[in-house]
Amino acid sequence: SCFTTSNMPTAAKKHRKERGGMHCGNGRIGKHRKHPSGRGNAGGQHMHRIAFDKYHPGYFGKVGMRFFHYKKNPYHMPTVNVDKLWSMVGLDQRKEYAKKSDGTVPLLDVTQHGFFKVLGKGKLPQQPIAIKAKFFSKQAEEKIKNAGGACLLTA
Repeated sequence: SCFTTSNMPTAAKKHRKERGGMHCGNGRIGKHRKHPSGRGNAGGQHMHRIAFDKYHPGYFGKVGMRFFHYKKNPYHMPTVNVDKLWSMVGLDQRKEYAKKSDGTVPLLDVTQHGFFKVLGKGKLPQQPIAIKAKFFSKQAEEKIKNAGGACLLTA
């Protein structure tokens, strides 16, 4: 799809007018040769070095340490912030638990929503909630407990 189709009639195109002249707009001295500077990214460390250094600094070379046989599973850690916890419970359920005076609180298992760790960004409303998760950050634990809730660790 490198050729774009236009609505211009062929007769009006520049190439039709160039047909009488020998060089079709490519000049007599330079000549229209196939790939005068190489194809694609050729010459990045040679004749095109200045352009590569100017517009793509750091394109060549390595950085960091190699990790042979990196397994994604041990590092799988989807996170959720405390400001999103109540949206998992739902507004109607939150209002229901706010009316109760017998001390029952909603229990939210974030692993069922696909999260392993609870992080502490945002604010929690002053309504107790029990959260089950594999991991809690310090700030998250602090905010949940300050709201009167509880952090329950699961394996």
